[in-house]
Amino acid sequence: MNNKFSILVVDDDDAHRTMLRTLVGGWGYRIHEADDGTVATEKVREQSYDLVLMDVRMFQMSGLEALEIIKSYNPAIPIIIMTAYSSVDTAVEALKKGAHDYLTKPLDFEKLKITIERAMEHTRLKEENRLLKENLGRHFDRQNIIGQSPAMIHLLETVAQVAPSEATVLITGESGAGKELIAGAIHYNSLRKDGPFVKLNCAAITETLMETELFGHEKGAFTGADRRKEGRFYQAHGGSLFLDEVSEMSLTM
Repeated sequence: MNNKFSILVVDDDDAHRTMLRTLVGGWGYRIHEADDGTVATEKVREQSYDLVLMDVRMFQMSGLEALEIIKSYNPAIPIIIMTAYSSVDTAVEALKKGAHDYLTKPLDFEKLKITIERAMEHTRLKEENRLLKENLGRHFDRQNIIGQSPAMIHLLETVAQVAPSEATVLITGESGAGKELIAGAIHYNSLRKDGPFVKLNCAAITETLMETELFGHEKGAFTGADRRKEGRFYQAHGGSLFLDEVSEMSLTM
C-alpha cells in the first residue's frame, strides 16, 4: 500500500487506538490519532486526511456528532464508524450522516482492511471522475469554440442564454458543423454540469430498438430481455441528454 495515504484514528480507548495504530500502520498507511471527537474535528479542520476511522461512543463528543462536523469541513472524506454497541438504528443514522461504512467491535481485521481499501478506491475513482469532468468542461468551454464572425458570436451568446435554463434546445446545422460541441457547451455551462452528459446517435438505432434504448426495460419485459436495461433518459437524470440526428427518429416516437 502506498504510504502517502493518511488515516486519522479516533477512539478514546487508548489500548484500542494503539492496536489500530500498529495494525493499520503495518498495512502501509500513515496513522494520526485523536482521543475524542472534539480533537478529531479540530485536526480535520487544520489538516487533510484520506480517511477517518472513528469510534461511536466517546466521552466528550460522540462519533456521530463528530461525523457531522467533519463532513461539513470536508464532504468528500470517507469516514468508517466503529462501535461495540451493535445497533441497526445507529448504523442507519451514521450512514445517513455520510459515513462510508460501519463496523462492529471486536473488529474483523480482514474486513477492516478490505473496507479501508474499498474506501480509498472509492475516493480515487471520485477524484478521477472529477478531473475527467473538469477536462471535458474545458474542452466544451465556450472560449474554446473558435470563431469571430457575427453569426458565431450570436451563437455563443445564445448558448450563454439557454445554458442556465431547463428548456429543451433544438440545435440545427449540417453534418460536421459542430452540433455536439454546442450541446456540450450548453451542458457544461449549465446548472447540470456536474451531472452526466449522455449522447445517443438516433440514426444508428433502429425503430424497433429506439423505445428500449430511450426508456429501458425490465428483465423479462419481452422475449430476449434477459436482464434489466437502463434507458438513456434514466442515465441522463440530473444532467443532459443529447439526441444526435434526432430528425432521423421515427415520427411514432
